[in-house]
Amino acid sequence: MYREAIRQLEAWKCAPDRKPLILRGARQVGKTWLMKEFGRLHYKKCAYVSMDENERMTEVFREAFDIGRIIEMLEIEVGFQIDPEHTLIIFDEVQEVSRALKSLKYFQETAPEYHIMAAGSLLGIALHEGTSFPVGKVDFCDLYPLTFREFLLALDEKKLLDALDENDLQTMQVFRTKYVDDLKYYYYVGGMPEAVQEFITSRDLKKVRNIQNKLLYAYENDLSKHAPKEIVTRIRMLWNSIPAQLAKENKKFIYGLVRTGARAREYEVAVTWLTDVGLAYKINRAKKPDFPLRACQDFSAFKLYVLDIGLLGAMSRLNARTILEGDRLFEEFKGALTEQYVLQQLIVYPENDIFYWSSENATSELDFLIQTEESIVPLEVKAEENLQAKSLKVFVQKYGIGNAVRVSMSGFREQDWLVNFPLYNIGNLNSYLKKRADGSWEENLPGPV
Repeated sequence: MYREAIRQLEAWKCAPDRKPLILRGARQVGKTWLMKEFGRLHYKKCAYVSMDENERMTEVFREAFDIGRIIEMLEIEVGFQIDPEHTLIIFDEVQEVSRALKSLKYFQETAPEYHIMAAGSLLGIALHEGTSFPVGKVDFCDLYPLTFREFLLALDEKKLLDALDENDLQTMQVFRTKYVDDLKYYYYVGGMPEAVQEFITSRDLKKVRNIQNKLLYAYENDLSKHAPKEIVTRIRMLWNSIPAQLAKENKKFIYGLVRTGARAREYEVAVTWLTDVGLAYKINRAKKPDFPLRACQDFSAFKLYVLDIGLLGAMSRLNARTILEGDRLFEEFKGALTEQYVLQQLIVYPENDIFYWSSENATSELDFLIQTEESIVPLEVKAEENLQAKSLKVFVQKYGIGNAVRVSMSGFREQDWLVNFPLYNIGNLNSYLKKRADGSWEENLPGPV
């Protein structure tokens, strides 16, 4: 499978100020595979070392951070000489040996010629537990489940992807049913690599669902093994409530749906735990569209999504037959699947800072408010063909922001103050916005509502 994150790794390798890189992401999103594949493609040798239950590495990093001595020990571990220029060093599950994580600081300061990557599924939790972190001494790259773009490549549909990249409207129209059919399968299969691989191999949705259920079971086990015992039950209850939260008309997270009478202070740690391990995405409300959006966020109001649309379907026990029944799939759970899908396609871009917006009286709400390198973009998700965008129009008129985006089952078209993106091409939104960064949309604001 091709992962677009490899472009970020290629840029890292060539950067003159390269630092050790930490690859972040949930368990089973393909971090280990990506690091090894990058090493295979771009280096002569790959020195892979897993820290998980590796007592030798605990001893190697126990003493002072003498980089020369550490390299010698690593050479014994992997069985070959490490050439700084042509060898990629990989520390996997690095959180299991905290001093290995701390050593990245000394590699950066005293031996920057070495190319080092590190990853760990529970790294975020380890840091909150007090593990010494090399602040300012490392680079980061986040890995998520496969996007729809990557899913098309995995299905060997490169020409369909090329048409999206080129905004070839004729091809997109002629093959619309093909895009929609592939998108339906993506809604069900999702982007977890093992599930995608099974679908490619067998096209058996029952086997795909078995894999998804196995992953969910593994995540539940992680809760029991690694989370503090006093909050395991709360984490599990909160995690299992996410599908119901997203099925509401107003998808703002309500603690009372987790347990009657629940309060924020009882579950804040549980939310942090799920987001730190990458199992959930937390999208805060922004009060208004001012730069930077982070300065305008309302910490008390947020929405929670799971890491993958396929897993959301499995948690909700979505029936596989649904994908064969017209476009019902896109409207399931009041559009919850479609909103989850759009978020997954946009969150992979590091330049996107994603929030949502609602008016103070909660009469209007926008699904997403995105700060890119170019602008702040209000975005409304329409799961069906009904293209009325009342909240979007209210927002644009209120704040005078003209670069509005509606995502729907309809085709691509520009309409005065907004652009409609088809669901199957939302992964190209950032590319489109860069081309429209001259601000011409601002001259075409809508009239009175």
